[in-house]
Amino acid sequence: MGIGSGIDFVGAGWAFPLATDATGGVALVVREREIEEAIRLILATAPGERPMRPEFGCRVHDHVFAPINASTAGAIASDVRYALEMWEPRITVHDVLISFDQADLGTLYIDIHYSIRGVNDPRNLVFPFYVIPDEPAPPGLPAAPGGPAALAALDRAQTRG
Repeated sequence: MGIGSGIDFVGAGWAFPLATDATGGVALVVREREIEEAIRLILATAPGERPMRPEFGCRVHDHVFAPINASTAGAIASDVRYALEMWEPRITVHDVLISFDQADLGTLYIDIHYSIRGVNDPRNLVFPFYVIPDEPAPPGLPAAPGGPAALAALDRAQTRG
């Protein structure tokens, strides 16, 4: 049975950001949307940010100042997979892919391929993550490791593989 078949095993949660509905009550999200918002909330929360649940969240924020390279992409993918497997039991994570925005060197896209447990309905969610890119090297000095040249090489390698 699909999610729309009347079985409400996914539940309902508060809309994020917090809003009111037409009746003045707290706006709720249900079914697939609730899971998507739960995933975004997990990824946007750094461990230690919630006083009563200090271990809740995703360590993706540890990579804000990391160089933009394959090693950082692998670490981000690993941290995202771990956090989702730990904190969102309603889904099965199939893959986490990291891609780089060529126009904006400070943007990474985290593409999460998952399915809702008990339902044959594959889904994906793309979460933008912003990093502080390396400063370009002054003329005559070599480029920093993980800078734009490394980014271009990494993207070429990902498109071949």
